[in-house]
Amino acid sequence: MSTNEWSKLKKVIVGIADNAKIPTIEKSVRTVNYAHLDDISNIKVGQYPKQIIDEANEDLEIFVDFLKSESVEVVRPTATDCAYYNYCPRDSVFVHGDRTIATPMPIRQRKNEWKAFSHHLKDPIDLSSDMPDSLYNLECVGNKDVLALNETSPAFDAANVIRANDHALYLVSNSGNKLGAKILENAYPELTINLLEGVYSYMHIDSTVAFLREGLMLLNPERIKSKDVLPLPFRNWDAIWCPGPTDIGYYGNYNNASRWINMNLFSINPNLVVLEKNQHSLRLELEKYNIDCAMLPTRHQRTLGGGFHCVTLDVEREMD
Repeated sequence: MSTNEWSKLKKVIVGIADNAKIPTIEKSVRTVNYAHLDDISNIKVGQYPKQIIDEANEDLEIFVDFLKSESVEVVRPTATDCAYYNYCPRDSVFVHGDRTIATPMPIRQRKNEWKAFSHHLKDPIDLSSDMPDSLYNLECVGNKDVLALNETSPAFDAANVIRANDHALYLVSNSGNKLGAKILENAYPELTINLLEGVYSYMHIDSTVAFLREGLMLLNPERIKSKDVLPLPFRNWDAIWCPGPTDIGYYGNYNNASRWINMNLFSINPNLVVLEKNQHSLRLELEKYNIDCAMLPTRHQRTLGGGFHCVTLDVEREMD
């Protein structure tokens, strides 16, 4: 059972970097992942360099050891010859209460990604599907105001959504359309899906908004200019405006996330989060709210496109 982002963590899936690769760039990858680039000639398709994979796995092991020291049960995906990667279990599976769904991810090569850790899930419902060409809008290339996904079929990554018990915040972006929000609403009739629109097109929500505990959130000031842009249920929450992140860079030309991935934290409980080890300005802000920070390495979070929230899937938290 897991219904929010902050209650005491009991069990979590942590990703692995084994066999991570950049897939062949067909229509879904071009529009969803690389809409911001006019020129993709520098994108190197195929497996990431061994150094990236080895160092990412080293950092994940440090993270796992910390979680175990906090009495959290940790399970991992099975290493497979995947089409994309098993680094970010957050992206492909949504958990709320006693129901788990594999979401209809818009990148075709990620359709079966969740199966590498399905044995750790309770009765998952497979909503993944083959995506038609009509879903993708090539006019998004080079224009952040045009979204990659049309409304011809439902599509969303689970990382477009964060949970606050009976409410969820859903980012409409290159990786999630409004039809995706509708099928999520149908899957969880007890859950109110609140749309966040027009703030950030590329791509997941967890470098834009983070829920820290009931009534307290972390906001990206470059994307959320005012709480008035948020759906009504969240406008009266207290907000911490994230200070400018310390940019840890990326490997070679493998730039798969903005510097704001450094606000991609993961809550162990309402008073403890895991944060990238160089983000001391953010740590000081969180400490003002009595939130301690475990400062751990994720050297390749921009390279692989995933911070601590991305590389986890919390499947069990204590119920409030």
